[in-house]
Amino acid sequence: MTDLNRLYSDQRTWATGQGANQDYRTAFQRDYDRIIFSPAFRKLQNKTQVFPLPGTTFVHNRLTHSLEVASVGRSLGHLVGHFFASRYKSELSKESRYFYRHNLAYVISSAALCHDIGNPAFGHSGEDAVAQYFVENEGLIRPLVSEAEWQDLTQFEGNANAIRVLTHAQSGKSKGGMLLTYSTLSAIAKYPCESSAKDKNFLRLRKFGFFQAEKEIFVRMAEQTGMKKIQDSPVSFARHPFVWLTEAADDICYNIIDFEDAHRLQIIDHGTCLELLKNIVVELGEVQPEEIERKLSVVTDKNDAIAYLRAKAISVLTQLVYERYVIHHEKLLAGEFETSLFDLILNKSVALQQIRDFSFEHIYRHKSVMEIELAGYRVMGTLLSYFVPAVIKEKNQRTKEESLTLSLLPEPHRYEGKDVYHQILGVIDFITMMTDDEALEFYRKMTGIQIGINL
Repeated sequence: MTDLNRLYSDQRTWATGQGANQDYRTAFQRDYDRIIFSPAFRKLQNKTQVFPLPGTTFVHNRLTHSLEVASVGRSLGHLVGHFFASRYKSELSKESRYFYRHNLAYVISSAALCHDIGNPAFGHSGEDAVAQYFVENEGLIRPLVSEAEWQDLTQFEGNANAIRVLTHAQSGKSKGGMLLTYSTLSAIAKYPCESSAKDKNFLRLRKFGFFQAEKEIFVRMAEQTGMKKIQDSPVSFARHPFVWLTEAADDICYNIIDFEDAHRLQIIDHGTCLELLKNIVVELGEVQPEEIERKLSVVTDKNDAIAYLRAKAISVLTQLVYERYVIHHEKLLAGEFETSLFDLILNKSVALQQIRDFSFEHIYRHKSVMEIELAGYRVMGTLLSYFVPAVIKEKNQRTKEESLTLSLLPEPHRYEGKDVYHQILGVIDFITMMTDDEALEFYRKMTGIQIGINL
């Protein structure tokens, strides 16, 4: 079985050698704090989760979603950490026993905080829009990059972009990006392969986890945290055992909380929402219906009633994910597992399947969701169409308009003198880090819909 003593590392993406011994926090606690205080994390407050941000009706954005996933992730990390510390006590070093009892929860919650940090504005359509732009402009760009780099661009992936956001040193900034530990990075690497290794037949290869620009640092992270290498070319690894917990926390939250948001927006009627959530708690939590009814009988506010059932459902699912992890932990540790922990529960739960089916039919296809996805294609594609053709040209070959366009590209995202691939990534960095409002305002100004200074 995999050596549990080798699954974690407090080594960071760039060793500064400063302050570690004087800090009262562990390295993994510092990861959590660094993410919370980072500009990239703050920008998630104005990025769409599912529904457009509708003003006075409070629905989830990427930031509130990430905080809630971190809360569930912390619970899972605590439960699994204590299981490892107790079950394998004799095989663990003193340091490892402390890590599993006290720090695994920080690793999972930190990973959960930043699992969406690489996602652009406008939900998943923002990702698709970036990829689509390059597919549509193959003749212009493909001859200028390698085949592996071309795969990165035409299959743009928020998971890979997260690794870039967390580790990449922008122009004029310190090395190592956010300087997180390899443990936290490994716990978000759901798809530990490069773009050319993608294979939809395998869970770990359905998407990809790093761009060519971050390949070296990803491989180093994998080696430091005991990830099992599957092949050298194209590079792919088995999933790290921690990442299953981050994924499960995300699955629990979006399956349940998107449903609650739909209720607040009156996309789903109260009776239907109440019944479907109640079914989960009764079926999976083995709670008697009478107990639920007694509690609901004293809750007169409809939103509070749904919030109560949402909390119960998340609690039940968290416990079930932990139990599944324990049952399958030897295969998970060996890199021989191929089904998400949430799906193990979903596949045997009528109540969960009802919620998922309802969500696909009535939530993810709702008019407001489709509208913002279409906006994502138009806005992101248009912004790329201004910057990419300009940045790939030699300075003396640019038109005046292209030169003016590049003057709007912030200094940290300029890579003059580097190859075309890295200069394009600089543009992608700039555009994908915009919030929904920033991207929309920039689009309006670039297209002449809006001009002047906003005060």
